[in-house]
Amino acid sequence: MPRRSFCSFRPAPSRVEDPPSPDTLFTAFLSSLSVDEGAASAVLYGAAVRHFLHWLELRGIIVGEIDDGVARRFEKHRCRCAGYCAQEPDYKADLAARVRRFIRYLEDQGYIIVADGIDELGRHFADYSDNIDDLQLAPGVSQSYRSEAEHFAAWLRISRRRWDNVDDKIIGQYAVHDCRCPVWRKRGKLVPSGAKRRRRCARHFVEFLRHKGAIPSIQPVTDADPHMSAYLAWLLQHRGASEETIRRYKAEIARLMPILGEPAQWDAAALRRAFERRSKETPGSASLLVTIIRSFIRFLIVQGDCQPALLHAIPSVQRYRLSALPRHVDPATIEKIIAACPTGHPVEVRDKAIILLLARLGLRASDIRDLRLDDIDWRSGHLTVKGKTRRPDRLPLPQDVGDAILDYIVAARPKSVDQHVFLRSQAPFRSFRSPAEIAGIVARTRERGGIDGVPTGSHIFRHSLATNLLRAGAGLESVGTILRHSTPETTAIYAKVDLPMLMKIAQPWPGDLPC
Repeated sequence: MPRRSFCSFRPAPSRVEDPPSPDTLFTAFLSSLSVDEGAASAVLYGAAVRHFLHWLELRGIIVGEIDDGVARRFEKHRCRCAGYCAQEPDYKADLAARVRRFIRYLEDQGYIIVADGIDELGRHFADYSDNIDDLQLAPGVSQSYRSEAEHFAAWLRISRRRWDNVDDKIIGQYAVHDCRCPVWRKRGKLVPSGAKRRRRCARHFVEFLRHKGAIPSIQPVTDADPHMSAYLAWLLQHRGASEETIRRYKAEIARLMPILGEPAQWDAAALRRAFERRSKETPGSASLLVTIIRSFIRFLIVQGDCQPALLHAIPSVQRYRLSALPRHVDPATIEKIIAACPTGHPVEVRDKAIILLLARLGLRASDIRDLRLDDIDWRSGHLTVKGKTRRPDRLPLPQDVGDAILDYIVAARPKSVDQHVFLRSQAPFRSFRSPAEIAGIVARTRERGGIDGVPTGSHIFRHSLATNLLRAGAGLESVGTILRHSTPETTAIYAKVDLPMLMKIAQPWPGDLPC
């Protein structure tokens, strides 16, 4: 059963310059009440409205000046009004609700001016409700989205805000507001989960309106330096950087900009101090940070915003690329992880297909996240993977992997317009947000099978596939082709774990010399 609401969004008539007398307004309001309200309810509304009109007269407030602030002043006033009862807590709550309904009536009749165009918002509720149905959400979640959309619209109206220029700041104010909106809601102290629900549902409604074109799409307001925006656009348009690369570069530069200040004022000492604050990490992370900083400086130099001499102000990080061993496990452990995937539930069918793709083809987590339905050629038994370079590569589809994917698509994949192969198991049914969710699936599978002492992450399958292929006699060139490495040097690291090959080329220790 839908919530009852007194939230009206019909077009308001032209504002009435000379509103009727209080007695006339009182009589007209009571006449507007539904017959279903009952005589007792009409008496209660009548008492509340008379009290409010009497208080307005004492304060010298005319009808056209009534807004949310006036209503709150009335709710908080220490009642000394002659002929009206003392305001007990329960009575005050009921009184406020009835007065708010009276104010809404005055707005609908044109006696109180509201924000231009707010009445147009009601036209989109039906389409929004259909959109919620298409997402196949749980009934409680669907009702929450619909209810909060109506609540948000009511709050915009009583706050005298326009709905076509809503931003995150306004949504944040709505999330924590002390609710006196003319919609039926639980009253009381707002808990943290309530504020999060308001914010989440309001953003969802606003995004729907933007996607529909009802309100203009706007870029998120950030405190980022203008140089940052231009740099990120340059990475995308001229360097062809991937979304993940841009996200990583943006995060690192955003941490440095408050420390460094304006690029025109940079010097070598300031750059090195900023780098030293962030360089106490692994050699790989520190080396990547140098790459990011130099890339940003190079862009600023081209734009004329930075001194050219600063390009090499930060020295390279000494890093031996082949110093570490690839993390890997033996084939028996890989098969044990695969065997730990049950198929009694749709999410388990999905997880097994993902684990098999990782184990048999050595795909990256991002490859699996980005895999689409039309990337699979069922007739020839191949799938197309674009990878980090976004260059399409065709890979053979092993029988067990193809069977697992087909089982998922036919029997377990939710119905969705999203064309990605693997979707989340809970509505809204969309693709994974990041490769980290694939790593979470691997962790849950290992935990389910009681497999301990194994390196974490999804990349362990890729390293293990390469290592086990080399130990089985495959050459580095073949392994590089399977893993889709762009250069042989990338594959060379796996030669260090091919123990049989290393034993053949290892020289005997010369005599009794100490090592």
